[in-house]
Amino acid sequence: MAREDNITPVSITANRLTGELVVEWDDLHHSQYPFKLLRAACPCASCRGGHEKMSSEPDSSVFDSQLQDSPATHLMKVELVGSYGLTIEWKDGHRFGIYNWHYLRLLCPCPICRKEYGE
Repeated sequence: MAREDNITPVSITANRLTGELVVEWDDLHHSQYPFKLLRAACPCASCRGGHEKMSSEPDSSVFDSQLQDSPATHLMKVELVGSYGLTIEWKDGHRFGIYNWHYLRLLCPCPICRKEYGE
C-alpha cells in the first residue's frame, strides 16, 4: 500500500446532509468519505487497540465495518492539524485521532483506490 507522501488536499468539505467528507487532492483525485468510515478508521491509539497496533495505513477491516447511526458517527467539526492532517470531533465527544494526508488518502473508498491499494 505505498503511496506518495507529498499529495495534499486543495479542498476539504464536510457535508452533514450527505454524511460525507469530500476531499479534492492536488493530483486531481476526488475522495468522498462517509462519516461512518472515518469513525470506524479513527487513527487514535484507543480506537486502534493500543499503541502496539498503530500503523501509518488503515486496517482493511474498516471498509467492512457497519457502524450504526449514533452520536459517534455524527461529525461536529473538522480542524486542520498543521500542514499534515486533520482531526475530527464527533458528537459523542471523541476527538483524538489525527488523519494525516497519507492515511486519509489510503482510506479513500473509491473503486480506483480500493483496487489499487485495497486487499
